[in-house]
Amino acid sequence: MTRWCNRWVGRWVSLLCLAIPGLLPVSARAAPPDLGAIEAVRIATEAYIYGYPLVTFDMARKQQTNVTVPDAEHAPMGQMIRMRTYPAVDNHCCAAPNADTLYTEAWLDVSKEPVVFSIPDMGNRYYMMPMLSGWSEVIKVAASTTTGSKAQAYAITGPGWSGTLPKGVTQVKSPTGMVWILGRIYSTGTPEDYKAVHALQDQFSVVPLSAWGKPYTPPPGVVDPAFDMKAAVRKQVNALDIDDYFKRLAQLMKTNPPTAQDAAIVAQMARIGLVPGKDYDPSGLGAIDREVLKAVPKLALVEMGIHLKRQKTTNGWLFLTKGVGNFGTDYLTRGMANLLGPGWNRPQDAVYPLSQKDAKGDAYDGSKANYVVRFAKGQLPPADAFWSLTMYDSDFFFVPNALNRYDVARRDKLITNPDGSIDLYLQAESPGKDKEANWLPAPKGKFQLVMRLYAPRKTAPSVLDGSWTPPPVERAP
Repeated sequence: MTRWCNRWVGRWVSLLCLAIPGLLPVSARAAPPDLGAIEAVRIATEAYIYGYPLVTFDMARKQQTNVTVPDAEHAPMGQMIRMRTYPAVDNHCCAAPNADTLYTEAWLDVSKEPVVFSIPDMGNRYYMMPMLSGWSEVIKVAASTTTGSKAQAYAITGPGWSGTLPKGVTQVKSPTGMVWILGRIYSTGTPEDYKAVHALQDQFSVVPLSAWGKPYTPPPGVVDPAFDMKAAVRKQVNALDIDDYFKRLAQLMKTNPPTAQDAAIVAQMARIGLVPGKDYDPSGLGAIDREVLKAVPKLALVEMGIHLKRQKTTNGWLFLTKGVGNFGTDYLTRGMANLLGPGWNRPQDAVYPLSQKDAKGDAYDGSKANYVVRFAKGQLPPADAFWSLTMYDSDFFFVPNALNRYDVARRDKLITNPDGSIDLYLQAESPGKDKEANWLPAPKGKFQLVMRLYAPRKTAPSVLDGSWTPPPVERAP
């Protein structure tokens, strides 16, 4: 936690502590707290941020697997999710969906037995299949640009597993029992291209190691009818009170243990009753400590939001090119990233510049202004696979519009200016028929932009070394 946040938390807790004793029963007032309210809040806030990816991943897992049989956007645990089109405009499972690829995913439990993930020969089709641990760390990336396009098979093994694998199957060691395969296969979005991608998707499979090479029928999923399948994952996580949040975190850490590098924060969490492998037990905390902990979710979310605002921007764009996907002990950046949306890629695989303000530093608002972003001749986003620019509302979801257009991408036939530059128009109303090819519809309200560079170029000009940066977004005259 930053020094600024420590001072802010300290002042807030001090005021709260003055008020709380009068609200507590005499017996509670007589029992001194073990830690002191400020220390309890400090540890709990850091623990909340530390655990945010794991709790978020589990919430996303529940929403995507809470079905008996697979459909276009869901599948039970241990089965493939094969999205047959770009995500629907009303799909609010995971924030910041893309309209460039067909998601091909699976949620796995490898805590008891390895799971074999098979990829077919992909030919010339771009694909990327990152495998992530429960802590949102990328543990392996099978992709056109990393492992090639030939058929591949991976046995994803959980913590402590030992054994032998079939010939031709490569081991991927996961430090957690929960694994998310968040795959993407490029598609132009035409019916013909969808059909070609579907044929490839149907050849992907996940099966328990014990069923490898044998006929296998996965069991039907178990549905929890009480689970909210519509509300956004982020909103459901952020609505949890601190007791529920820590109970979930403690339960999840039983099969998704912290790593050795987390020893320092694990020791701190034990002081508030959070011990890996055990249920959450705050009984050692004093009454005042437990009362002030109720404010921790709000404090932690504010801290992650502040961390986002403090990130360096260039031309109004924020892009993280160091440590993303493998965050190490940078828990605050990891939490911030998952607050934006779970499932971040390594920068060498994909970079997602984010813009929430125009060139003058004002927040985007489609009801107040029209905007334009100009790419100079030869300065389109340098990506070896493809690039796109996606419009999102204030919650990082697609913006409904008459064109059903949610991004502008390299596949589009964009109009070029006489000098070779390309203007993209970001506004709620049409810029005119002669410019609609370059129009990305905006809402009549707040919005934000995400650029995607898949397989970003490694030599200049490159977003990876800063020799290329996205151009500023200007208000249209």
